[in-house]
Amino acid sequence: MNGNKYGKKSVIVNIKNKKALFDYEILKEFEAGVKLFGFEVKAVRCGMANLDGGHIVVRGGEAFLLNTHIGKYQPGNTPKEYDEHRPRKLLLHKKEIDELQNIEDKKGLTIIPIAWYNRGGFLKLKIAIARGRKKRDKRELLKERDDKLRINRTLKSRFVSN
Repeated sequence: MNGNKYGKKSVIVNIKNKKALFDYEILKEFEAGVKLFGFEVKAVRCGMANLDGGHIVVRGGEAFLLNTHIGKYQPGNTPKEYDEHRPRKLLLHKKEIDELQNIEDKKGLTIIPIAWYNRGGFLKLKIAIARGRKKRDKRELLKERDDKLRINRTLKSRFVSN
C-alpha cells in the first residue's frame, strides 16, 4: 500500500514558518497533535493562522504552543470571548514531553513550531528543537543560496543555448 499508516498518499502543508527556518538551525523534529476548537481547525486549514514568533514551553508535564495566531474562521459565528493568541495544548507521548523538558532546560536551545499540515484527516503541527543562528551565520546562508542560484542559472543558460 502506498502512503502513510493512515492510508493517505499525500501530506498537505497548510502553513509554514519560513522565518524560523532562516533564524534557527534545526536539530531535531517532532510531530504533535494540537488541542483545538472546531472553528480553529477550519481556520488553520484555510490558511488563517500564523506561526511567526511562536514557541513551545513544557509546564507540569504538558507542552503548550504559545504566541501563535489563529484567526476567526467566521467572525459572526465565533464566540465573543475567543482569544486568537491563547495557549494551545500539544498532544505528545510522555517520552517526547520528557525529552522536550530536558531540552528546554539547556541554554541556547529552544523549541519552535515549523508547520501546520494535514495527515490522515488530522491536523498536525511539526515542531523542532532549534539553536538560534548568529548574524554571521545568516549572512553565510544567504551567500550560499545566492551562489547556488547563480550556478544553476549559468548551467541552465549553457544547456538552453546549445
